[in-house]
Amino acid sequence: MTALAAKEDEIPMRERRCIVTGEVRPEEKLVRFVVGPEGDVVPDIAAKLPGRGMWVTADGAILAQAVAKNAFAKAAKASVKAAPDLVVRTESLLVQHMLSDLGLSRRAGLLVLGFDNVLRVLGERVSPRVLVEACDGAEDGRRKLASAAVSRGLHIETIDYLSRAELSLALGRENVIHAAVKPGPLAERLIFDSARLAGFRVRPAGTSGLSPARNERNV
Repeated sequence: MTALAAKEDEIPMRERRCIVTGEVRPEEKLVRFVVGPEGDVVPDIAAKLPGRGMWVTADGAILAQAVAKNAFAKAAKASVKAAPDLVVRTESLLVQHMLSDLGLSRRAGLLVLGFDNVLRVLGERVSPRVLVEACDGAEDGRRKLASAAVSRGLHIETIDYLSRAELSLALGRENVIHAAVKPGPLAERLIFDSARLAGFRVRPAGTSGLSPARNERNV
C-alpha cells in the first residue's frame, strides 16, 4: 500500500474538547471517560459506554491534572470520584485494547510475525498497513525493515510503544519483536490507539535497544 492508497478503512475523525486544557482536538488525541453507576470515573477506551462523555487529552500528565484539580466533577456538574490510579488504569486499558486487537488480527490471518516474514510481505502486492516493533528490541532489525519499506516507496505506520513481554504474552509466542498487520479496520484501530498510548509512554533513549534481542530473526 502506497501513500496514495485508498483510505476507506480509516476511522472517521471527530473533534472533542478536553475538559482540562479546553483545546479542541481530534479523538485520536483524547480519551473518553464516563461516570459509572457508583459515581466513579471510568475510562471508556472504545468510546461506547452509555452516559455523557468527558474527554481528556491522551497524556498522562494532563490526566493527572484532571484528577488533582477535580476536573471531572466540574465537567459532570456532580460529585464524582476519580481514583488516584486513574492514569495507570487508563494506560493499562489502552494497552489491553491494542493487544486484544493484535490477537484478533492473528486469528483473522492478518498478522505476520518474525523479521524474515515481515521482510517478505513488504515485497508483496498488498503491503502491510502497520509495522509493530517491540520497544525494547534491538535497533538493527527495526532499521533494516524501515529501510526496506522506504526503498519500496511504502507508507507504513509503525507502532513501537509495546514491549516484547506484552507482545509475546498476547500472541502466545516467545520473544516477539517484529510483526506486521495487513490493511483493514483492525490495523486502523491499532494506529488510532497507538497515537493515544504515545501520551502515556515514552520510548527509551535511542528508541529501542534497552537490551539486545536474543535472536531477532526467529520471532
